[in-house]
Amino acid sequence: MRKAITLLLLCLAVSAVNAQTTPTTQPFGKIDIADLEMKTCDFEKSANAEVLFNKSNVYFDNNYDIVTEIHKRIKIFNDNGKDHANVRIEYYGGDRSEYISGIQAQTINLTNGVPEIVKVDKKQIFTETIDRSRTATVFSFPNVKPGSVIEYKYSIVSNNIGNFPDWYFQTSIPTRYSELTTNTPDILYYKNLESVHQPYAVNKTNRDGSITKALANVASIPDEPFMSSLEDNCQRILFQLMTVRPIGQRMMSFSDSWTKVGETLMEAVNFGGQLNHKINGEETLIAKAKELKTDDEKIAYLFNEVKNNMKWSEYYSKYSDDGISKAWDKKAGNSGEINMILYHLLKKAGVKVYPMITSTRKNGRVNPGYPNYYQFNNTVAYVPVDSAKYYVLDATNKYNIYNQVPANILNSFGFYMDKDKKVYDITFLQNIKPIRQVVMLNGVIMADGKMTGTAEVSNFGYNRVNAVAKYKKDGEKKFIDYLVNDDNNLKISSVKFDGMDIDTLPLTHKVAFDLDLTGSDGDYIYFTPNMLSSVKTNPFLSENRYTDIDFGYRSNYSINCTFKVPAGFKVDVLPKSVSMTMSDKTMAFRRIAIEQEGTIVIRFTIDQKKSIYFKEDYPEIHEFYKKMYEMLNEQIVLKKS
Repeated sequence: MRKAITLLLLCLAVSAVNAQTTPTTQPFGKIDIADLEMKTCDFEKSANAEVLFNKSNVYFDNNYDIVTEIHKRIKIFNDNGKDHANVRIEYYGGDRSEYISGIQAQTINLTNGVPEIVKVDKKQIFTETIDRSRTATVFSFPNVKPGSVIEYKYSIVSNNIGNFPDWYFQTSIPTRYSELTTNTPDILYYKNLESVHQPYAVNKTNRDGSITKALANVASIPDEPFMSSLEDNCQRILFQLMTVRPIGQRMMSFSDSWTKVGETLMEAVNFGGQLNHKINGEETLIAKAKELKTDDEKIAYLFNEVKNNMKWSEYYSKYSDDGISKAWDKKAGNSGEINMILYHLLKKAGVKVYPMITSTRKNGRVNPGYPNYYQFNNTVAYVPVDSAKYYVLDATNKYNIYNQVPANILNSFGFYMDKDKKVYDITFLQNIKPIRQVVMLNGVIMADGKMTGTAEVSNFGYNRVNAVAKYKKDGEKKFIDYLVNDDNNLKISSVKFDGMDIDTLPLTHKVAFDLDLTGSDGDYIYFTPNMLSSVKTNPFLSENRYTDIDFGYRSNYSINCTFKVPAGFKVDVLPKSVSMTMSDKTMAFRRIAIEQEGTIVIRFTIDQKKSIYFKEDYPEIHEFYKKMYEMLNEQIVLKKS
């Protein structure tokens, strides 16, 4: 009996300790001195800032409007964390389906051992129109410094029952406590899509029928090379309205299928209602397109006409704000308007084309099991060529190519709509062809430790797009700086381009260069053969990886170097020929090194056959890249004979 009592008391004590140590929320303006004195995050010491708590309460008012109440508090540890004091809240306020109210915001500092509160002046809270649908409320906190705590609260009211707010427990900074409480009426049923990989600190049904879920001590999501959007990788809960049962009526399904999503969009005035609007001067463009023999010629012509005549507003949108006719007259518009114009012209020219909505990489991947249009932020034109080939056309980027899926929507789903045949379906957008870069370099080495030479670099596909954009946006000087890659010993005296204005051809730049071979002392000459390629630095230096790797597309690099050894010198150290592959054969590296009659030939080949790797594969990828870059940068040594 005594043992049982002792065990019971021990369990109660443990429960009490857990209750005391579990993070929680506090009323607005009330704060523990310990939080103001805190210097670092307990569970992530290197953090610049920490979310002390983020609390959301979502419920329905008497009009069945969704009310979302938010209260968030952030601790600033150092100057690098002060960016979190600039707040931007986006919502669907442009079409008045949502509005924000009750904003309170303040900075709390510890002054002489006492909390000092400075409120955000409401005159410094601004409303910004993003487009016809979206609005942003923006403000900054005053008197923010290392040690400050900032907090704010507000409510968003939405009259769209289909737009139940998703909840993200995880952000770019660590979160001590994140809590979501939801309360939905019996007539509405929402499906939850949970992506949570740590135990809930709270997971309960409350007396009023509401449900509370919370996570504690949630690590940050770091910004890693080749990661998809932050939201894709966060622990989160997504909500989808499935059924509605009006009082006294039969249950009806809502957006529980892609067909219903497509029908809704095609009936929308600012989407489907725009697709057949006439634009000024279209007869001339359509007539000229119809004179061309093949669909490819028609597509290329109209794509370039729209791309070159329209200026993108830098906003991605599924919809048209002012109508495609006005956008064409202004020669400017958002992504939806520009690509609806392209769709319209292609359709009139006899090309089989469909409107498609997509999600950019920054917006996040589309979940095909979650039918709704809120996942998407962009409209493009979709042309199915045959059962194995399709074009996805986005005329917003001046450097896009008509027959190449834009890089920023790869490895996600697009949703296309054929209203005539009542076909509404999603398709995975990818590019299975490896994107190539070929480097041909010839160098002549002098006895005084200098090299002079030429190189020809050919870029295909996305490499071409990136190179053209870099050159035209930044100019020749910065392009040369990019090629030099901070090597003060490398001087490029000239650069010439072939294929700059013909987007169906590779872009080739030819350079003449001079290089000082540092470390050479008259008896020995040292140099690294990998020069002027895009394979410059290892992106995977970190020992750990928290997100999946999304390269976007497959790639193939071929670097071919020929070096003439100076008279009076011979090869002392030549890297060995070697081959290396990953265990699943999806990545391979090969180096061939040959020396014959005073000429050195080095060839590198890097072949990447997969575009997405899971974070669980990272240890092998990390080791592969480490060895590969060691071999890419291995020196050749010449010795005076």
